[in-house]
Amino acid sequence: MKITVTGGKGGTGKSTVAVNLAVELSKKFKLVLADLDVEAPNDHILLSKKLQNIERVHIMHPLIDREKCLKCGLCVEVCEEHALFKMADGSPFLLPNLCSGCKTCLLACPLKAIKEGKKLVGNTYKTEIFFNGFGFELVTGVLKEGEEKAYPVVLAARERAINLNKEILIVDTSAGTGNTVAAAMEDSDLVIAVTEPTPLGLHDLKLILQLTEKMGYRKTIFLNRSTLGVKEEVKKIAIEHETKIIAEMPYSKEILHSYIEGVPITVKKPESKEAEIFRELAKKIIKKIDE
Repeated sequence: MKITVTGGKGGTGKSTVAVNLAVELSKKFKLVLADLDVEAPNDHILLSKKLQNIERVHIMHPLIDREKCLKCGLCVEVCEEHALFKMADGSPFLLPNLCSGCKTCLLACPLKAIKEGKKLVGNTYKTEIFFNGFGFELVTGVLKEGEEKAYPVVLAARERAINLNKEILIVDTSAGTGNTVAAAMEDSDLVIAVTEPTPLGLHDLKLILQLTEKMGYRKTIFLNRSTLGVKEEVKKIAIEHETKIIAEMPYSKEILHSYIEGVPITVKKPESKEAEIFRELAKKIIKKIDE
């Protein structure tokens, strides 16, 4: 089963939900948690773990053979990213940061004057997580500093997580509703939209639910910091989008402290009401799995 934890807005608590849910579900299932927020991955920080087992992520980087090039301009015409443009003498010039590595220029060149180079855009990691005799594997995607193309790193980290072939895959996405979120969400059995009852939270909740509906996935809502705003507005959105609020978490200093200390609340204070909410969430998901 693939469970995606997302939410549209940044800072709603997606990573806190994903990490604590992973802890609880790992007590019964073999599990991998994939942190696909590659521009700002923080699941390992919430777990106080150093990233391990690095694998490089490269994309194709076009290398132009000036001796073979006839300056026909075909490579410039087919480049949808506008990463190639013609100089005054007709020669193609590459803007590396715009290039997505799609290989269209390489395939279009009639004289094979473009060769396939490699460009490092990020890394993926696989880190073992253990708590009190149980644990799971954390796969993390990290975009290289200064890079703009997050998509290939998301795909590489997603593939690495899938290839571990565990019973449950939990995916923690980035904020927003862009192509990296859609790629992270792909093939989900359940999407948990984490939100908060604030104007920004409500606005972005609608957007992420719309994206989920367009992709055809089952969805539910996790209402975080439920005591800080107008909960009724979230309920209205849930009805509007034919879904339910699967769990509510009040604003909690205990979770804030666990966040700062890098120990999930389900491990730090398993007897707390906050940990119980995550246990109940895990039970509801197990019930959905059994169905």
